[in-house]
Amino acid sequence: MKLGYFTMPVHPPARRYVETLKEDRDAFILADRLGYTEGYCGEHLTDTAENIPNSMMFIATLLGAVSQMKVGTAVVNLPHTHPVVVASNAAMLDNLFEGRFILGIGAGILRSDAEALGLLDADRNDMFAEAIDHILALWAGTAPIDLKGKYWTISTVKTLWPEVGIGGIVKPYQKPHPPIAGTATDPDSKGLVALGRRGWWPISSHFLHPNCLKSQWTNYAKGCAEGGHRAERANWRVARSIFVAEDDKVARAYGGDDPNSPYRFYMSQLTAKLKKARRMIAFKPHPDMPDEDVTFDYIFDNVVIRGSVSRVVDRILELHDQVGDFGTLLYCGKDWADPQLGRKSMELMAEKVMPAVNAALARSIAAE
Repeated sequence: MKLGYFTMPVHPPARRYVETLKEDRDAFILADRLGYTEGYCGEHLTDTAENIPNSMMFIATLLGAVSQMKVGTAVVNLPHTHPVVVASNAAMLDNLFEGRFILGIGAGILRSDAEALGLLDADRNDMFAEAIDHILALWAGTAPIDLKGKYWTISTVKTLWPEVGIGGIVKPYQKPHPPIAGTATDPDSKGLVALGRRGWWPISSHFLHPNCLKSQWTNYAKGCAEGGHRAERANWRVARSIFVAEDDKVARAYGGDDPNSPYRFYMSQLTAKLKKARRMIAFKPHPDMPDEDVTFDYIFDNVVIRGSVSRVVDRILELHDQVGDFGTLLYCGKDWADPQLGRKSMELMAEKVMPAVNAALARSIAAE
């Protein structure tokens, strides 16, 4: 099992923006130094807590600062940007990182983003489907560009000038294109079926109850079968909110029990948004559970993984036993309310937890 990193991110809006951006960047650099294999960040335009409005622009700041891990978007909201802009910017990043780029894509779930862009009543899922088709065609095609769609018609037919290079766009470093991934936040996500049909990678959200993960894999595998692809569990990314400390008392406090815990702040933000959107089902082991039973105590006992090294190892192995193999565990970054504890958790995760997890998995395989 590989270890990766993901951040939305979420910071208290009262913090200085310049400081939170630096902190987010430092977390990626630390993850790279510790051997995390890949790192992703999200994007929102109209959420001051989720402070990265452009995930590709943020990733570009990591060039030269991260040396080994792959970097990815989770996700670029395709209806929000013209497909030519996404295709050319993603291709440029893929070349700058010499093939260490992963394109995570989505339709955009924040309604305030959609309203700000005049898309509140638009069929953003339909726009998403057209956008990715255009992007793939742009990468695969040659000049002149001539693509027709419901939302975007893209052409350089009238202005084609091949002698000086006008009329085409830059192509990705990876062939035929960078790996494409999609995140799933609904327990019975049909988007995973669509991902599987295309042979793209699934990322299961960090706030899903473990009971929801098996159905996500089932949907993805169904899509792979329909698309003629092999469902590779090595391609499945499972994100989790994790905090590791040197003792359980500190882990429980900083990991949620303390009123000033960044994990509590994170979950207060998340639950407020999900309640308003009537999507609290993601936290639940079964759909019949009342929303009012999804308390902070419940979340920190059932969704967040926190504790000393041995306890976190046991919880990750329990998760593996429950859902089966998955290729990469994505550690979900939080605000560094205490930078020393935030950094130490990432270090313990890489240097103590994952070696113990993989040693246990190896023993289990050997015993079969």
